[in-house]
Amino acid sequence: MVGSHPPVTSSALPTDGADRPDRTTVPLVPLPRRPLDPDARPGDRVRRWYENELGWATVPATRENPGGNTGLPVRLRVGDRFDVLDVPAEAGRAGLRHLVAGSPVALQGGRMRLLVAAGSAEELPGLLEWLEWRVPALDLTALGEGALMDAPLPPGRRDAAQGAAVWLRPPEPGCEVEASLPTMSAVGGVGGAPDLVRLVDTVATQCHRLRLRRGCAQPPAFPPASDQALAFS
Repeated sequence: MVGSHPPVTSSALPTDGADRPDRTTVPLVPLPRRPLDPDARPGDRVRRWYENELGWATVPATRENPGGNTGLPVRLRVGDRFDVLDVPAEAGRAGLRHLVAGSPVALQGGRMRLLVAAGSAEELPGLLEWLEWRVPALDLTALGEGALMDAPLPPGRRDAAQGAAVWLRPPEPGCEVEASLPTMSAVGGVGGAPDLVRLVDTVATQCHRLRLRRGCAQPPAFPPASDQALAFS
């Protein structure tokens, strides 16, 4: 399927939401910096790193949504400055070649989380259909506005618990993350941002291959006819 598509042009893409303003161009107001506290708990320090150094919104700890104050993962709010593609790690590795050096990528368990431009989660269903990926069981999901993701520990921290989120490619403090994120507006080579279309097509292809591989590895639901005859003889 990869390579069978005609050259991508903006006019060929789904037009749903085309009149929606591009959130990547909206001026961003930095979050207020939290004061440093040498006696703060580790989760509080993680929250301050994201909010002070990156300007990313975090979610405070509550009973309904445990966070850093309880020693559990701090959560990042998705949809404000970025969306997330959540794919199997093996499929995600194939897509890394479509990213620029500053594109953040996280790992958690066997999953890879690729940060993409805000609004991409809304575009994903139409994009998959346009790419002719209509497999219902495709193991590729997108997190968009209103979603949360576990915050990986900042670079240099080595105390991550087993199964915790970690950065494969960490974000760079002082840099606007939006410029490095795959986006639909990069179709046709416009601008310096990575192309979301090529990224999605590559990871979807790998997800499909993984699905086929797992299907071949599973034993048949019923034994062959010869085995059945022996079983009842």
